[in-house]
Formats: sequence, C-alpha cells, structure tokens
Amino acid sequence: MHQIMPINPERAFERVAEQILDAIRMGEISVGDRLPSERELAAGMHISRPSLREAVQVLKDIGVLEVRRGPAGGVFVASIDIPRELLRSKVEVRGDEVRSVLEARRLLEPRVAHLAAVHATDEDFARMQATIDAQKDMLEHGTYREHPERFPVQDVHFHLRMAAATHNSTIISMMRALQGRLEFARDFISHEDANREWVIDIHERTLSAIRLADHELIEIVMEEHIRELELAWERSTDSSIVRALPDFLVPLDERQRLPRDAVQTTARSLPR
Repeated sequence: MHQIMPINPERAFERVAEQILDAIRMGEISVGDRLPSERELAAGMHISRPSLREAVQVLKDIGVLEVRRGPAGGVFVASIDIPRELLRSKVEVRGDEVRSVLEARRLLEPRVAHLAAVHATDEDFARMQATIDAQKDMLEHGTYREHPERFPVQDVHFHLRMAAATHNSTIISMMRALQGRLEFARDFISHEDANREWVIDIHERTLSAIRLADHELIEIVMEEHIRELELAWERSTDSSIVRALPDFLVPLDERQRLPRDAVQTTARSLPR
C-alpha cells in the first residue's frame, strides 16, 4: 500500500476511508490485495483501532473491501468500483483548483514523458499497454456502461505508470499528487464513446512515441493530450482555464513565430 499518512482525529473514520479509496483510485492497491494489519494501519495513521474498524466497515458495506477469517485472513480489496457519489463528493473542492492544476500539468507531464522515454524498460511498456488493453476491452464489450468508474481509473493508471517508467521516486510522488487533482476534470471527456475512443488512441500514440524515444513526437502527442482536457473543461464550465502562457511554456516553433510581447501577454490560440 502507498505511504500511510497520519489522520486528524476529527471524523477519523471518514479520513481513513478516504485514504484507502485514494490508494485504490491511484492503482497502488488492486483487487485481491491484502491491506496491512490493523495494528500497522492504526499506528501509521495515528488513529484508534475502533475508528479504523468503522472505516473498514463502511468500505465493506459498499463492496470495496472484504474481511476474510482464518489463518490467511485479513482485509482485502474486493472491488475498484468506487460508488460515484463518493467520487463526486470532492468535485466542488477540486474544481476550485482546476486552473492551477492544469497549468502545473502542462509544465510537468511532457517532461515526464520525455524522461520515461530515456529510462523505461520492457516491463514498464507492458504495464502501460495493460491499461490500454483494459480500456479497449471495456469499450469492445460495453462493460463501462455497467461500471463507469473503471474507464477513468485505467486512464489514471496509464499516467502513473508513465511516471513510474522514469524510475524517479520524486517524480512519481509529484505525478500521483497531480493525477489525484486531475481526476474529476478528466472525467468530463470520458462520457461519450467517441471520447473514450480518443483516450485509447492518444494513449497508444503516447506509448508508441515513448517506445521510440522520439522526443519530437512526444511533444506533439503530449500537447494534444494536455490540450484536449483543457478544452473539455472549458466547454463544460464555459470559462477559460489557463492563464496566458509565459515564454518558456510556449513551444519553440510558436515562440519563433510570435513577437516576444505577444508570447508574454496573450494566451496561446490552438485549433479547436
């Protein structure tokens, strides 16, 4: 399981449940995984065992966790299908952060893809491909209609596995924080079949560019990858989300075409 964080005692069981759900959404624990022991979890989160048991019971009641008895027993992940009402409970809070998060993504994620191209192994490529295959299977068999949470979960996993391919623990932590905040914005482009097909296609092209270590192609596909989410959020909120880009964030070819003052004072205009 991911790094255990101390818990504020106020409504502790809700915070415990939230931390476990975050680990599932981020792909750090999967179906069939066993959670650390009650003693380890309670000590790591700085909470009482009764609060931990209450959280486990809540997650058991919604089918996310299961408790197995006996020598090989414990608390196990039963499903990654987190009820949407639990996911949406944070939309308003995170919506306030969308502008800064998308700006941070534009700064960070293309560089992550470039570094992954340098350090990725065959195992890293296979792990990224597995998320694409899972999304294809959902689309082919229509299972995303029964379990709409699964498609965006695999989207998150793709980006985190790309970060893992850098083999840099600091970058992985930064990407985990970024992806957690992007989760609800990303959900806006996953509702229509055409958009789901685009997600699969852009992931395939991103993985191909990283495999080839084609850094020019990585820039192209990552720009499309990033801009599509920005545009989707703009359409959904009827507002502009990204501030005027500073010089260093404007791609070199555009920077050479634009007067310096235009680059510094106006937001980039891209085809929609």
